[in-house]
Amino acid sequence: MKRVLAVITLLLGLAAASYGYNDHRGHNLDSLERVVARWTPDAVDKASDEELVKLNRAYRDLMLGYNVLNGEKSLFYARKALSISQPRGWYAADSDAYRYIGQIYYGREQYDSARVYYLASLAAVDAMAAGATSPTNQEGYTEREIDDYYSALYGSIGNLYNMMDSIPQAMDYYEKAGAIFEKYGWNESNSILHYNMGETWLDEGDFRKARAEYDKAMAFADASGDSLMIVQAWKGYGRYFNEKGRTRKSLSYLRKADSYYAAHPDFSPVFRTENLDVMKEVLSRQKLQLGRITGVLVALVLAAIGLVLSRRRKASDKADETAPAAVSADAPELTEREKEILDLLSKGYTALQIADALNLSSETIRWYRKKLLQKFDVANTPELIFQAREMGLL
Repeated sequence: MKRVLAVITLLLGLAAASYGYNDHRGHNLDSLERVVARWTPDAVDKASDEELVKLNRAYRDLMLGYNVLNGEKSLFYARKALSISQPRGWYAADSDAYRYIGQIYYGREQYDSARVYYLASLAAVDAMAAGATSPTNQEGYTEREIDDYYSALYGSIGNLYNMMDSIPQAMDYYEKAGAIFEKYGWNESNSILHYNMGETWLDEGDFRKARAEYDKAMAFADASGDSLMIVQAWKGYGRYFNEKGRTRKSLSYLRKADSYYAAHPDFSPVFRTENLDVMKEVLSRQKLQLGRITGVLVALVLAAIGLVLSRRRKASDKADETAPAAVSADAPELTEREKEILDLLSKGYTALQIADALNLSSETIRWYRKKLLQKFDVANTPELIFQAREMGLL
């Protein structure tokens, strides 16, 4: 999920800016609700276009204002906004509301419903591009306004297909969004977009495509001159080199990123937390690598002492490794499927490889992994494997 959050945040910002959103979160929501409550169906039928434009905007303000406070109210006012705009062919307002409803269903992981509303929003933008007008845009919408809407939708639809594991479709929409970002020189947006594309390909196990996207993210970050974008690209490289097993190079990027986050505490602490989580994973892997190297050196020393002694020691080590350990009384109960996935994780399989082996979707595998982390009360896969071995489950 992390790989798309930055894009979602960016595109919701564009959606809000597209019609001059007024932040009514807090006490103003109550007063605004009292205002719109006066509008009965009869009053709406008799209202002028100017009054209806204001009412539609108030509904959308409430829609966004209740985003965090009350999801059901937020959805209710989104539909109220549509009840004003849809019969009158106000496509920009329709697009805002449809996209927002789609985002609500996306957040609930009701992806089929989200797709319906995203595509309805896209159809509304197509109508704008074809020359539709509204009371606030009597001469139609400018190319820039239409591109704003398209770029927001392309990113949201890309995120949707990403979570549905329709990666080619997701990338197609991401590329469409990126083309618009590049058209207007929105380098920060493109850096975020390609960073998330890199995260997607890395999760899919395609290192070549992941590296290409991280390189693009860095190029756009450099072009923007935005230090935060550059640091984010560093974090991407850190995760990439970790997955490639190059822990030293991974840590060099991650430590540079952490130094920046530590020096800028005003930025969201989530950024630093994510970076530290990857660093912890890299250090665990590095520890394992050092353990392997130590094992090789010990084997060479034993070989020098004598071939017979070396063989006996290796046989003893192998017997110790294969001897079944007693299962701890504290070990959680696991289903047969959870045991299968735990065993494959311990062998270094990625989510995509496990999905192929078990004929499941990678999203299902990630769900099982998350459930295993909760059962063992750990934060990441290396800790999960360590804990399972300690409890005699591996």
